[in-house]
This record gives sequence, C-alpha cells and structure tokens, in this order.
Amino acid sequence: MKCFIPVLSCLAVLGAVTAQRQVSVQEGPLYRTEGSHITIWCNVSGYQTPSEQNFQWSIYLPSAPEREVQIVSTVDSSFPYAIYTQRVRSGKIYVERIQENSTLLHITDLQARDAGEYECYTPNTDTRYFGSYSAKMNLVVIPDSLQTTAVPQTLHKVEQDPLELTCEVATETIQHSHLSVAWLRRRGSEKPVEVIALSRDFMLRSSSEYAQRQSLGEVRLDKLGASTFRLTLFHLQPADQGEFFCEAAEWIQDPDGSWYAMTRKRSEGTVVTVQPTDKEFTVRLETEKRLYTMGEPVEFRCILEAQNIPDRYFAVSWAFNSSLIASMGPNAVPVLNSEFAHREARGQLKVAKENDGVFVLKIYHLRQEDSGKYNCRVTEREKTVTGEFIDKESKRPKNIPIIVLPIKSSISVEVASNASVVLEGENLRFSCSIRAAGRPQARFSVIWQLVDRLNRRSNIMWLDRDGTVQPGASYWERSSFGGVQMEQVQPNAFSLGIFNSRKEDEGQYECHVTEWVRAVDGEWQVVGERRASTPISITALETGFAVTAISRTPGVTYSDSFDLQCIIKPHYPARVPVSVTWRFQPVGTVEFHDLVTFTRDGGVQWGDRSSSFRTRTAIEKAESSNNVRLSVSRASDTEAGKYQCVAELWRQNYNNSWTRLAERTSNLLEIRVLQPVTKLQVSKSKRTLTLVENRPIQLNCSVKSQTSQNSHFAVLWYVHKPSDADGKLILKTTHNSAFEYGTYAEEEGLRARLQFERHVSGGLFSLTVQRAEVSDSGSYYCHVEEWLLSPNYAWYKLAEEVSGRTEVTVKQPDSRLKLSHVQGNLSVLETRQVQLECVVLNRTSAASQLVVEWFVWKPNHPEREAVARLSREATFHYGDQAARNNLKGRLHLESPSSGVYRLFIQNVAVQDSGTYSCHVEEWLPSPSGVWYKRAEDTAGQTAVTVMRPDAALQVDTVVPNATVSEKAAFQLDCSIVSRSSQDSRFAVTWYSLRTKAAGKGESPSLEEQEAEEQEEDPAERTALLSVGPDAVFGPEGGPWEGRLRFQRLSPLLYRLTVLQASPRDTGNYSCRVEEWLPSPQREWYRLTEEESAPIGIRVLDAGSTLQSIICANDALFYFVFFYPFPIFGILIISILLVRFKSRGSSKNSDGKNGVPLLWIKEPHLNYSPTCLEPPVLSIHPGAID
Repeated sequence: MKCFIPVLSCLAVLGAVTAQRQVSVQEGPLYRTEGSHITIWCNVSGYQTPSEQNFQWSIYLPSAPEREVQIVSTVDSSFPYAIYTQRVRSGKIYVERIQENSTLLHITDLQARDAGEYECYTPNTDTRYFGSYSAKMNLVVIPDSLQTTAVPQTLHKVEQDPLELTCEVATETIQHSHLSVAWLRRRGSEKPVEVIALSRDFMLRSSSEYAQRQSLGEVRLDKLGASTFRLTLFHLQPADQGEFFCEAAEWIQDPDGSWYAMTRKRSEGTVVTVQPTDKEFTVRLETEKRLYTMGEPVEFRCILEAQNIPDRYFAVSWAFNSSLIASMGPNAVPVLNSEFAHREARGQLKVAKENDGVFVLKIYHLRQEDSGKYNCRVTEREKTVTGEFIDKESKRPKNIPIIVLPIKSSISVEVASNASVVLEGENLRFSCSIRAAGRPQARFSVIWQLVDRLNRRSNIMWLDRDGTVQPGASYWERSSFGGVQMEQVQPNAFSLGIFNSRKEDEGQYECHVTEWVRAVDGEWQVVGERRASTPISITALETGFAVTAISRTPGVTYSDSFDLQCIIKPHYPARVPVSVTWRFQPVGTVEFHDLVTFTRDGGVQWGDRSSSFRTRTAIEKAESSNNVRLSVSRASDTEAGKYQCVAELWRQNYNNSWTRLAERTSNLLEIRVLQPVTKLQVSKSKRTLTLVENRPIQLNCSVKSQTSQNSHFAVLWYVHKPSDADGKLILKTTHNSAFEYGTYAEEEGLRARLQFERHVSGGLFSLTVQRAEVSDSGSYYCHVEEWLLSPNYAWYKLAEEVSGRTEVTVKQPDSRLKLSHVQGNLSVLETRQVQLECVVLNRTSAASQLVVEWFVWKPNHPEREAVARLSREATFHYGDQAARNNLKGRLHLESPSSGVYRLFIQNVAVQDSGTYSCHVEEWLPSPSGVWYKRAEDTAGQTAVTVMRPDAALQVDTVVPNATVSEKAAFQLDCSIVSRSSQDSRFAVTWYSLRTKAAGKGESPSLEEQEAEEQEEDPAERTALLSVGPDAVFGPEGGPWEGRLRFQRLSPLLYRLTVLQASPRDTGNYSCRVEEWLPSPQREWYRLTEEESAPIGIRVLDAGSTLQSIICANDALFYFVFFYPFPIFGILIISILLVRFKSRGSSKNSDGKNGVPLLWIKEPHLNYSPTCLEPPVLSIHPGAID
C-alpha cells in the first residue's frame, strides 16, 4: 500500500500533463415533437487554457448525411448557413452558456427539417491537438399528435353537491411514450391549483389543498375506456369555485433513462360556481386588561358565535407570538406543546372548554417573557362517512397584546450619539449614561444592540457585571480589526465606537442596562432593566450614484474632432474612490470594448483594442470632481459608433480590502462620422445579343458620373440564369485593380475565356467572354462600387449601383446530318463475304466527328443488337452480337472516301442472316473543347440471307449381284457418283438386309431372292461396319466380326470385303452414305444422306463350286477370263495415278486432328491364269497406316 500511493500520485501528475480533450454531447437519439422547445447539452473537458471554451453546432441532414450544415456558434456570428441565419438572428436558435466549458443548444420552435445528426465541435485552444474535438447525436422530429379536448360549459352548483367532468386525451405517436393527465382549478389571475393528477408512472396525487380530500375518497380520477378521464368531487365547497380544465403531457424516455415531456396540451375550461349554505360563524377574543405585573394571573376567552353549534364540529388552537400553545379538537381534549405542557403540569396554566361557545386560556403566574400577542383560531370540521374529520373554514380574531412589567427599578438610562445622519464610511460614536438613586452596591451589565429596519435585533458588544467585554457573533471579526470598540468611561458611563460605518449599520442603537443586586443567599439577582436608544440613518454611498454622458457634436465629417463628457453625481469626498471607463461599440458590431480607464488609484489604463485611439485621443479628469472628458481628433469611420462611460464606486473595508459598491452605466452616445454625398451613376441601358457559339461576347459597363476625381471603382460582373433566383458572380475587380474570380467562373471553367479591360477614360469597363458556349446564355450586368480614401488612409466603399442588363443568347449551329435511306436485299452462300455500306450524304460541320454503329434485327427477335461500332476517335469496337456469333475476326471496316463506311462480314454463316442498318451520331466540339452530340440519323435497312449449298450427293444405284463359294470372299463396293462440295467428308455404313426365309433349308437362287424382295420387305437390317466422317470405325457386326476388310480405293469409292463367306452370309447388302460439310466456324454438320441399291450375294455350299458354275456357262466363262484382262490393266494404271496424286494431296485428306483418313499401301496382287481364280486387288490387315 505504501508503494501504491506514490504510483497513484505519479499517474495523477502524468494524467494532468497529458490530459486529452474530450467532448461529450447529450446521448441520442432524442425524440421531440414539432413546435416544441428543445435543449441539447454539450460539455468539453481535458483542455488546458483558457477556461472559457467556444462551441459550434452543425447538423447532417438525412438527405445529405455527408454534408455539414452549420447552425450556430458562440464565437462567430457569421457561422450559420443561410437556412439557419434568420432563426439564429431572431433568437429562435441560440446557445446558452451554463459554465465556461458547458453549453445548451436551444431550438425554440422545432421544425420537421431540424431532424438529423447534430455535431458539437469545440475549436482547439491548446498548443497541440490531442483528444476528440467533436461529438454527435441524433435528433428525430415527430409530429405533435397529442389532443386534449373537453366540452366547455358553465355549471351552477350548491355546496355539498357532487361534480363530474370528463376529458378526452389521445395521441397517435408510434414511439413508446407515457401520458400524464391532471385536472386543475383556476380562479381569476391566481396560479392554477392541481386538483388531482395521474402521473406518467400511473400514480395519483393532489395538491396540498386537495390531498386530504383525496385520501378520504372525496376527490377521484377515473379512466373510462381508452382515452376518457373523469374527475369527481363528491362534496363541493365554496372554495372549489372556479374554472376547471384538464392538462395532458406526453412523456418519452431518453437514452440516459430520464423522462422528457415532449408536448403539453390544455383543454377548454368548465366554469363552476358554488352557492354556499348558511354556515357562517364569528370568533371574538376577550381579556380584562392589557398591562400586568410579574406574578399576576391572566385569562383569555375565545367566544364562538354561530347557529346550531351543538350539531357542528369546531376545533380551537391558541397561539402566542404566532407560536402554537395548545390545540383542542371537537372532543374538547387539549394538547399542549412541550414548554407550556410543563407549566400546565405544575398548575401554572390551564386550557379548557367552558361551554359549546366559550374556550378559555388561563395563566396563573405571569412571567416577564409572557409579554406578547395572544390569539385563538377556530376551525370548523366536517365528519365524513368513515368517521374522520376534514378541515373546512377557519377564522381567528385580532391579536390581543399584553405587557408584563417587571419589578420597578430605580435607574434611568440616556443614550447620545455624535450624529443622527451620516454618510457611509464615517465613524459612529455613542454614549450610554446611567442615573441611579440609592443602591450604591448595585452593579450593571450593559449590552449594545442594533435593531434594523426589519426589527431584527443583534448584539454588538456587551459588558457583564464583572467588567468583561465581549463582541457579538456578527461583530467578532470587525472587533478584532478595531472596527468596533466599547469602553467604560466612568462607573455609570459607557461608550461604543463604530469606525468606517456601513449601510447595514443603520438602525436603532439601544443601550440595554441590567441592574444587579446581591441577595441574602449571595446570589446576584436582577432588580430591573432599562433601555434607551437613538436612531442612526446611514446614507449609502451608492445612493444617488449616477453617470451621464454628453456630447455637443453627435455628427461630424471626416477629419473633424469631437468631445465626450462623463459626468458623475453626487460629488464624493476624496476618501471615496471612483473608477471611470470609456467603452466603445464600433458601427456594425454588437459588443462594446474598453477604450481607456481611470482606475480608483488615479492611474490610466488603455484597453486591448484601443491602439487606433491612443495617438488621436486625449483623456482628462477634473480635480474638483470625478468627471472625465474624452477628446478624439481627426475622426474617421473607425471612430464612428456608440460610446458610453461606466463608473464604479469603491469602498475600503475594515480589513483594508476593497469592495465595489456599485456600477453605473451611462446613456449611449452615438457619434456619426459622415461620408461625402455620392454622385455615382451607372448606365442603365439594356441590350439584346444573339450569336453562335465560339464567338466572343462583348459586355460593357459605363460609369456616367463619379463623386471625386480620386474615386476608385470595384466592378463585379454577374450573370442571371432563368433557373436561378439571384445572379451569380463571374468576376470581380477590386478598387486596387486586383482580380477575383467568382464561383460561377470556377464552376463553369470560364477563367481561361474571360478578358477584362479598363479603358483609358477610366469610366468604361469591358468584359469579353471568348469562345462563347450555349451554357453562357443569360442576363449579364455589372455591379459598380465607388471607393474613396478615408482620413486614416484606409479605403472605404462610398456607394454602389447596378447597370442595365444585356440579354445574351448563344445558339448551336443548325443540324444538317443526312444519311442514305436506300433499302436493300442480299442473298449469299455460306463462307462467302457480305458488304454493308453506310453513306453520309451531308453533315453539319467539316470539323465534326462521326460515330458509326451497325445493328442487326434477327428473325424472331424484336430488339436490335449491336454488331460493331466505330467511335469518333476512329476506334473499332465489337458489339454484343459479334461476341455471341463469333463475328470477331470476320468483320472488316473500311472507309474508301469521306462519309462512306463499308462493313465486310467474311466467311458468313447461316446465323449471320438478319436485317442490318447503320446509325450515325455527329459530334461537334464546344468552345471549351468538350465534344457534344449535335445530331443523329439512321440509314436504310439491308436484309441479308445466308444459305447453305444445295445437296448434290448421289450413290451408284446400279450394282450387279454376285455368287461366291463357301470360304471365299466377296466384296461390297460403295461408289459416290457426285458430291455437293469439294470440302465435304463422308460417313459410310454397310447393312445386311435379311429376308425371313434366309438361312432355312437350302440356299435359294438369286432369281428366287429377287422375287422375294419384290414380294415383301426384309424383316432384318443389321449393320456390318460404319466409318464416320472423322475416319473413326464403328464396331463390327456380330456375325462378321473378324472377317471384314475395309478399303478406300479413292475419295469417292469405298469397299468392304467379307472373308470366309458362309451360306449364312447369303442375302442383300447395301451402303448408306452421309455427306458432312464444315461450317464457317469449322464445325461439321450433316448436309444429306443417300443409300445405294441392294446387292444380292449368294454363297454356295461345298457341293457347288464356283469353277463348275463358270465352266458350265460359256458366256460367263468369257466374261470372267477374257474381259477382265483389259479392264484389270486400266484399273492398275488408275490405281498408280491415284497413288501418286494422293501423295501430293495427303494434307487435304487428313482426318481428325491431322491424321490421314486412309492411306493405301502397295496392293498385293494375286493372279491365277486359270479360270478358277481371277486376279484380286485386296487390302489386308496392316495395309492401312
């Protein structure tokens, strides 16, 4: 713990050194109603100097949450923005300073537009920035929906009648709020009295006047339904007479937990008159005499006079000097306070009820302190149904004072003073003389007392019978400084001195002398007391203290002199110092500042802002008085304003400190320093000017007359647009020829286009706006200010005047853009080229730039799509349609001549079909170099139709039937007679067409098969082998798997050889050819397909050989052995030629991914000269690369 205390001390020191500024604002959001008076507090702490801080309030509106709108400041009167300036000046928005570092923002008439985020900002006053300087909170303004209604009426009631009144209270606030409802009674100009109220916490309460009646159930407040509140008074009293109305308040809980009354509403009133019944009563107080001696008895009788007293209830209370002695209720049982209860217990006092109308107070042995005023009070009470009593009317008679004289003494006292009327600060001296007859051994105790005007008695000093002097409690300090002294001048003479008197010393000075004699038992006993007094009136120093300021020259011109006199009344002695300060409020300001002060000790002290006065001002104070004269020479407008003098009256205290007794401020003296009468005149002639953009705008401003040859002029050029309420500043030339560009010139970029000229004559000013734009159109005028040099060598504005207006209209050049609107139709095959032409026949300007854009309307698509766009910078851009249809790379644009644009679509495809058109925009440069679109036009449409080539595929349909022996091979040729395109590829599939009778019993003859084919369709269609356009083989048919050999003898001839024939192979065979073409996007598509005629194949079993068949038929023998030789020779030559050609064009016959589709090696030639084996050209497995 011992180590912890130094650490805390160090941290406290460091915290004080490095304290950071902290701004705090009332926590939000706050909900307030329209029209209410709202306050928002803001505090700042953690700063160093000065003690008084400044505050600036701003708002961020919901419509522009990033934009600060300034409201009010404690330091800058020009701080508010225009929308708040009027409300700040009128006091509807102001800042109240609570402390030096704490303020309240007041908005007296809250509006809906005041909602937003409020920021409290405190400017930095320290040597560095450290901490936070602003804080924010949200204010939500909601409508005032509280309604309080009651039916206005006038009711006449009789005492003890009941009263019922209703009031409707409703609100539509969506926020969570509480309502408080109160019924009040108003009588004339008196303050309204609360009868009963329901608080926002649903608690019932009444004012002190109705609290007892509410507790007894005589006053009720009931809620009927959702919005009705009923007031009930069961037994009206005459005091209830007046106007009753209800008041409702809507409360909302702020984020800090406190409740705030957003709005209050009062209903119309109901006037209630109560006719009292005859229950009046009177009270009288009696006693035998008024003067008594100590030890005598006294009896006071309180007599009650009323009707039916036995049937009514009365309570009586006795008072002495307004203090309660005893009270007695209707049960006649007295209750005494503690002091008198003791005396009553000792039989010295009695309180009793003599009969129904007489009450007695009796004191058997009077004391001297029993002197005073006695009285009784009678209160009529009413007994309720519960047996309790409630107070009604109360009355009391006049006080009866009695005096109890002590035992007579033989002394007399006289008091004398040095003066009865003195001026504050003068000394007071009093003497108290005692004359005594006999009793030489008597002693005296003396008390000096002061009784002020309010009859308040205070002890100044006293001397007891033993000669000890003691000051009173309120004079102890003054006595210690010697300001109050008491002496015993002679045995029977005493003096009192009060030095440097004050106003509070005024009053009745009393010398209270008590005579003491020693009794037989040795105790001192008071024999008698005597008092004597003398009045002292003290004139306060500030009495009649006044100051007046006068001047004989309230209005002067430049360079004249003027005198100001500050006259102080009354004339004070030299011991009373007066300080005088001359204060000055310059014209156009709201605050005074001190010029010069004559201090109380005779010194002269100049103010902080009086530097301009010191060299031209003389100040003089009269010796015989405190009057001060202020003389100012060479007057100028800086000395114009309001003057006043402030006088301070000082008093030196008993402890040598000074107290400022009073301060008086004189009347205001306004000194007007007049300027020369102006003669400024500016030409008011009006002009109208119409021109085409890029031309100069020449504006003139002519001064016809001026006040002085030495006048200088400031010229402000303005332009007024129809959409603006006021003109906007373009350029300002000050009186010293300095240029300042206005906000309009900055916003519109006019600085580089403005040229100002002051002509030699001095009265003509010209402004030229180069390269005029359409936006420069408007009403132009000049604002001329005339400036002169003041006596203190400062320029001042003497007068100002506005010229006539020049209406300027700047037009754009007329549009002349025109395109060719010729319609067209184009039909073209795929992979060809399409040319689209856009011709500009005329344009607005040769310097214009064109934007050319092509669009296409696709079938079944109503919206046009962009194909390509040529910007005005000659940059070519692809449109969305080009990206979707792979047009990029296929579009080509050229412009063979000015105004002619051709768009080429190369390698067109079917999806390129559509209606094409071009749209041209013409752009012109503005004078400021900004390009703008002046005109646009659309050319005629061209319908483009892209077609695929016609199908020309033909397969050889004339194929002879064949008969082969078992285990032999037979060939199925597929010959393509014609093709649609040289770029086409083929897919070939061989099929077996089986009849239902095939394969059962013996093999039928060829003639029988043809007859069966004519009679019925084949029931079975089985694929042997398929080769795709990409040279990919399909699976072999099940019955022929492993026995098939494929050959491509030429680009148009395909052969399939079936090895190891069996009788099951007997049947019809055909080939189907599909022709595939490449699209412009290099995607293959099937153009058409064709199937050959069926080939009849008959396979003989082992019992019937081919040799026997051929040799048995002479025609067949010659066909087989003699005719094939020349044919075979021609075939060999054709194959050799095809082979050599295919080597040169192998790249053109590549398959998928560049692999050769088919490549035929040297064929194996098997030849037999017999009639049994004809020569065969075959492709064996492994012969195809």
